Amino acid sequence: MLIILIVLVILVAAAFALTAVQAAAIERRFPNIGTLTDVGGYRLNALHVPAGDKADLPPLVFIHGASGNLRDQEAAFLAPLRGRAEMLFVDRPGHGYSERGGHQNDTPDGQAAAVARLMDAYGMKRAIIVSHSFGGAIAASFAVFHPEKTAGLVFLSPATHPWPGGVDWYYSLAAKPVIGWLFTRLVALPAGMMLMDGATKAVFSPNHRRDRYVEEGAPALVLRPATFRANAIDVFNLNAYVNRIVPRYRKIKAPTVIITGDRDPIVLEEIHAQGLARDISGSELVMVHGLGHKPDYVVTDLCIAAIEKVAGLERDLQATARSAESRLQQSGAPAKPAVGVTIERN
Repeated sequence: MLIILIVLVILVAAAFALTAVQAAAIERRFPNIGTLTDVGGYRLNALHVPAGDKADLPPLVFIHGASGNLRDQEAAFLAPLRGRAEMLFVDRPGHGYSERGGHQNDTPDGQAAAVARLMDAYGMKRAIIVSHSFGGAIAASFAVFHPEKTAGLVFLSPATHPWPGGVDWYYSLAAKPVIGWLFTRLVALPAGMMLMDGATKAVFSPNHRRDRYVEEGAPALVLRPATFRANAIDVFNLNAYVNRIVPRYRKIKAPTVIITGDRDPIVLEEIHAQGLARDISGSELVMVHGLGHKPDYVVTDLCIAAIEKVAGLERDLQATARSAESRLQQSGAPAKPAVGVTIERN
């Protein structure tokens, strides 16, 4: 029995050490490209890009989804929008290089408040909020609680409404106080590294994943123990939170566009995107046939047209969507997501 105990201790210590070494390697591979700013007792990380001399759009704030970080939206939108607007790409609390803060950030309203304080720190009075996936719940909460700062809303494959069922087991496990701490330091990172290629392909499914997405979007940052746990808490709490907040979406008056695909393997568009279109009066729903969960990368031109329309420019989004459909290519990647990417479990 003593020998078995010693062997177990050695194995656990080795797993802890392996996680620490791999987490450090991930941070060397994907160093911080933003700036940390105090937002009330903790620091939020963001990449701030000033507007150009010929800017034609209002300020833009980008909010990433579950398992993401600011690089996810930065890699999609910075190059095509550079110079056209002041832009703020945010690491949500506990993600990327942002500190988690207190328990208020365990739900989207707290994270929306953090983004509002960050905007104040940068002198951004109002902005169009561009959000992807889980970020949609934060953007909707931002519009509910901070309407004076909301110039418009662009939702990309949003997760914003209650759904039947729960979340995948690893979220529930990682969110637990003690066993979750152990899970993220013993299992999640090495398992996630092995599954990363398939997981990211599943997020894009049925479309092709961008060739350099794993490098440009830095999804491996979510596998670090504290970040994986923060992500799990976010997702684990989401369904109960949106059950409470959905009735307040009807108060949103900001110009709104919702872009979604009918082949999304991560969130059910008929619940979330259609629910938002129903709840936000005057919003425009743009359905792209054959599109999965990543309109930000797969139909970037449509997303930018949506930003332009929310800003007041004339754009025919339905026509742009039909044009985008003709370009979509099917990857053949399995749509079943792997560790760290799915939100719903029916």
